[in-house]
Amino acid sequence: MPIRRVGRPGLLGLAARTAVVAGTATAVSGGMQRHQQQRAQDEYEQQQYEAQQQQAQMQAAAQQAVAQQQAAAAAGPVAAAPAAPAAPAGGVDIVAELQKLAALQQQGLLSADEFAAAKAKLLG
Repeated sequence: MPIRRVGRPGLLGLAARTAVVAGTATAVSGGMQRHQQQRAQDEYEQQQYEAQQQQAQMQAAAQQAVAQQQAAAAAGPVAAAPAAPAAPAGGVDIVAELQKLAALQQQGLLSADEFAAAKAKLLG
């Protein structure tokens, strides 16, 4: 009968225990890494969706501004003069509108001439 050691495990037992611990750590680490990657991917997709929504809103605002500018140009300067004093009385925030126009110009959706015309219309 072999003699059984009491106390510390032998070399084979120590190697087996180390392999189990290393395997468990690798499995847990891999699961955590996959979870983190999935979370990062979800956040990225959410940011892309929000950016697309914001871009769509900006394009709609730009199209509306261009349509208003074209309508004002078609109506002539006589119709534009009475409309200008009515806008501040209606509660339009001129500073906010100017900031929107400046943002559209910076994005390249409005040219410098279109920006100047829209600004003149707001201030005029």
